[in-house]
Amino acid sequence: MSLALSPQRRVNAATFTLVLVALTWLVARCEADQRKPAAPVQNTVTMTVTATAYNSLHGQGAGADHALAAWGDRLTPGMKSIAVSRDLIPMGLGHNAELKIEGLPGTWVVKDKMHWRWKKKIDIYMGEDVQAARKWGRRKVKITFVPGE
Repeated sequence: MSLALSPQRRVNAATFTLVLVALTWLVARCEADQRKPAAPVQNTVTMTVTATAYNSLHGQGAGADHALAAWGDRLTPGMKSIAVSRDLIPMGLGHNAELKIEGLPGTWVVKDKMHWRWKKKIDIYMGEDVQAARKWGRRKVKITFVPGE
C-alpha cells in the first residue's frame, strides 16, 4: 500500500527533517565544546619599575662589542629590546621574556641584563639614538608580563 503525499507535504517533511538534523548537529557540537578543558588563565603581573634608556655606541657598556648583550644576542637599532635588573629575572623576566611597557607601543623582549647593583629597574634599548635616550631620561613606568614565559 502506498501513501500519496502532495508536493507541499513532501517539501514540509523534507524541511522538517533538515531542521531536525541541523539541530541535532548543533546540540552535539555544543556538548563537545563544553567537554573541552578550558584554556588556563594566564596571570599577568603588573609592577612599577624605574626605566632608563641605553645605546649601543662605543664608550657605553662593557667590552669591545657594544652591540653584544649579556645573553649573547646582537642588538640592532630598531629592536624592541630591554635590559632588566637581575632581581627581576626570577620573577619571570628572563631571557626572551615578553612584556608591555606603559607609554611605549608594542611588545618588548628581554635581551640583556644589568649589573647586580640595580634593583627593580629596566633599561630600554634605543639603538644609536643618543638624543632619544636622553629625552627618555629616567622615569617610573608600569610593566606587564606573564611570569614563567
